[in-house]
Amino acid sequence: MEFSDQEKRILRLIQSDSSRSLAQLAEVVGMAQSTLWRKIQEFEALGLIERRVTLLNPKKAGLGLCVLAQIRLQSHTQDAVDGFVAMVRSHPEILECHKISGAADYFIKVRVADVEAYEDFMSHNLLRSDFVKTVVSNFVLKEIKHATELPL
Repeated sequence: MEFSDQEKRILRLIQSDSSRSLAQLAEVVGMAQSTLWRKIQEFEALGLIERRVTLLNPKKAGLGLCVLAQIRLQSHTQDAVDGFVAMVRSHPEILECHKISGAADYFIKVRVADVEAYEDFMSHNLLRSDFVKTVVSNFVLKEIKHATELPL
């Protein structure tokens, strides 16, 4: 998709703070509220704006441990892949799941309270899954950058 400078500005503003009112956004962008509202509706209809969320601080929410894990599947049959995907979607602790190239099949991002909670999650869910062959876990020691805004 190609965006005008004004459209990019709108998108950057709503990515950084979606709680701004339409009036505030219109004033900053220099556009009539009705025009801005139609533009946002257009972005939603195109699927560019998928949803609006509130980001919580994981540590303050009691989920201080972030684990990045590489997963290898037992099999690559469609049933195994579908089963793994269903298992991933059923666990809110798994925040992200990406199919990747390389030695592993998938990369997941898991948020839990602490190491004990992760060991319990891994032992009772990942390693007991009929679809998972191996799990290589990497504990995040320090988060250097966490962004949710796309670089427009």
